[in-house]
Amino acid sequence: MSDHIYKKLELTGSSTTGIEEAVNNATARAAKTLHKLRWFEMVEIRGAIEEGAVAHWYATMKTGFTLDE
Repeated sequence: MSDHIYKKLELTGSSTTGIEEAVNNATARAAKTLHKLRWFEMVEIRGAIEEGAVAHWYATMKTGFTLDE
């Protein structure tokens, strides 16, 4: 097994449904331009409130991917 070098970047996904969909939205979008995504760690969870109810979820995460050789 070879050693890997990882790069981390911060992404924020959003959703009107919930946190999991916000994470999935950010990951799916990142996967369109990045490859070899490996893991993520949650940094922050926020939401927008409209008329006394949660209207939008925001999930900020650090995502790691391996660099090309």
